[in-house]
Amino acid sequence: MANDPNIEKRIDEPTGTEFVGHEWDGIEELNTPLPRWWLWTFYATVAWGLAYTVAYPAWPMLSQATEGMMGWTSRGQLAEEIAQAEVAREEVRAQIAAVPTASLTENEGLFQQAVAGGAAAFKVNCVQCHGSGAAGSEGYPNLNDDDWLWGGDLEAIEFTIQHGVRWEGSRQSRFSLMPGFDGLFSDAEINALAGHVLSFTGAGETSPRGAELYANNCLACHGPAGGGDRFQGAPALNDAIWLYGGEESDIRAQILNPSHGVMPGWKDRLDPVTVKMLAAYVHSLGGGEASPVAEEAEVAVEGDEQP
Repeated sequence: MANDPNIEKRIDEPTGTEFVGHEWDGIEELNTPLPRWWLWTFYATVAWGLAYTVAYPAWPMLSQATEGMMGWTSRGQLAEEIAQAEVAREEVRAQIAAVPTASLTENEGLFQQAVAGGAAAFKVNCVQCHGSGAAGSEGYPNLNDDDWLWGGDLEAIEFTIQHGVRWEGSRQSRFSLMPGFDGLFSDAEINALAGHVLSFTGAGETSPRGAELYANNCLACHGPAGGGDRFQGAPALNDAIWLYGGEESDIRAQILNPSHGVMPGWKDRLDPVTVKMLAAYVHSLGGGEASPVAEEAEVAVEGDEQP
């Protein structure tokens, strides 16, 4: 047999290596030794593995694993990394706190840090109403557009977050109230008024009676062209952005029995820096406006006479 130990080992002439002695269908295997470098590498990895098990937690025992001579644990490393992150986070928060809200956009790097922090706070405190993408839903405003009831600059947004909207917990809460006209107008008059409101966006037909009703009952808050009034918190009616729906039936319902949403104030729930970061995040979504101070400064520069 080919593997009989009594048979003398044969040597492969081209390589000078002996055959193992196994043969299959005329194919034989050479007993080629491993390279020395490979053997030493293997021995080194074995030694490294043994040293690792001595230095670090490795061997499971009855009650717990061996702790290792280095005293290292994954939990301890995590705690150290969290502590380092907290130190860096507090440094950034201190910088944000030191900058006036209206001037936050002047430092792009710091503003982006504030936006990142605000995005995290938004996911915890605001998505329940405004949605994960801040697009809102019926009765909950979209924060991605530029339609603002009380202003869209950083300070105005921050104030709204601090004190809320129609929030009983703050005397400074944003507040506006539209009266209901149920029982004051006939169905024909309600239809005429709704048609006039929709005519601001081209979605309805106005009429002399509708225009008259609007002028006598709505113009004082919403303006002659439906542009709204931020001082009163009266929404614009000419931008096709509707909080409670833009169909004629929705407009009728809002005229008869208006809905009024409530937003809680966060001044007593979140620290001032977090509120400022939330304002930065909402401002960055696409509809943020320049602060009045910045706009006035820009106008002043443009109006200066050059020598």
